[in-house]
Amino acid sequence: MLPFFHIAHLSIPTFGLMIWLAAVAGAFLMDRNFRRAQVKADAVGMVAVAVVMGIVGAKLWHVLDTPSDFREMGWRVLWDSAGFAWFGGLVFGIGALLVQGWQSKLGALRTLDLAAPAAAVGYGIGRLGCFFSGDGCYGVPTTLPWGMSFPNGIEPTFDRVHPTPLYELALGLAIGAWLWRRAGKPYGTGAIVGQYLLLSGIARFLVELVRRNPKVILGLSNAQLASVGSVVLGVILIAWAARTSRRAEVSPQDR
Repeated sequence: MLPFFHIAHLSIPTFGLMIWLAAVAGAFLMDRNFRRAQVKADAVGMVAVAVVMGIVGAKLWHVLDTPSDFREMGWRVLWDSAGFAWFGGLVFGIGALLVQGWQSKLGALRTLDLAAPAAAVGYGIGRLGCFFSGDGCYGVPTTLPWGMSFPNGIEPTFDRVHPTPLYELALGLAIGAWLWRRAGKPYGTGAIVGQYLLLSGIARFLVELVRRNPKVILGLSNAQLASVGSVVLGVILIAWAARTSRRAEVSPQDR
């Protein structure tokens, strides 16, 4: 594990570096998607704002979800390089894109459709920060051959555990590739972001099965409960997009 890169007298957190790389990759993909759709809005600026708000949301949700960290560290927990909650980042990031889409007159759902492939890939790359820093976002002990220990991590473990950040990297890239391909075809507004919420919700729910997060309700973790909500909302958006698309295909003469 490599929590920090040391260059001369500088110590650069690996987590922050991977977040920057995720933002760059997300901005590139979203810009390409805007160009493919012939949209002239500032994709790079939108990603920058969404990333900042996503980090804020992820940190705030972690504090609410894990009050023991706040009691132990006080306000320092907000600046700690560990402790980011996926659901908080998702909500705040989507919220930022919704506002920007409305302000640019592109449309909130249309903006989210165009951002979905970038969001999936960016999330996967960002998880590399958790992997390299060993911040505790790994899984339960395992005897599988790819199990890994994190003795030099921020939250070290000497047990061989599931490298769940790598699972999420693979899933994020796969979901991003699927959404990119789908976004290049005709679709009803809301369909792509609906698929993103559905697929990412299922992926996170499955990964949580081997994560060491505490269970809160019905044997499910907070992240799994949020994943269920993501899946439900995704299905609703997909159905709504299909319905509105069929209505748009019906000409006035056919009614």
